[in-house]
Amino acid sequence: MNPDEHETFRAAIHGDREAFEMIIRTQSRALFAIAYGVLQNRADAEDVVQDSLVKAWKSRWKVRDANKFPAWLATIVRHRARDMARKRKPETLPDDTSELAADVEIAEDSLGESLRAALTELPELHRSALTLRYFEELDYAAIEQLLGLSNGALRGVLGRALQTLRKRLRPALTSLG
Repeated sequence: MNPDEHETFRAAIHGDREAFEMIIRTQSRALFAIAYGVLQNRADAEDVVQDSLVKAWKSRWKVRDANKFPAWLATIVRHRARDMARKRKPETLPDDTSELAADVEIAEDSLGESLRAALTELPELHRSALTLRYFEELDYAAIEQLLGLSNGALRGVLGRALQTLRKRLRPALTSLG
């Protein structure tokens, strides 16, 4: 975390609305990716992020270390998303995979269906890490900070997630061959 970010987080913790708004602008996409990884529903994920940011503003004083502010925000989002997921029936990923992976071209419908199914079956942390890294294109340091993971733990999570996806998508990919 650079000194400017640290100062912004510190100022937000102490009630600076402009600093908090700056955090919202810089962190909201990543927070959305976390909520979407849990809920797999765009509208619900947006609601969770907004609700979480309101809660964060009201309880910001609880954060003692400004360096931990991004992970604290991500934790609020994850918990709110889990609460919402428990209250409703799980939904499948949207048919429009471009919403999830804008630049990924899917050659066949069956591959798209296989990808959606494989992503749905991944554990929540794996989906969140993959979404932040490959769809939101965040660097490792930012993801580590958001998810509260060490570098080694993040690399392990991403490695296992990619290995699982490769294994589950292998039949669909070979059928295209």
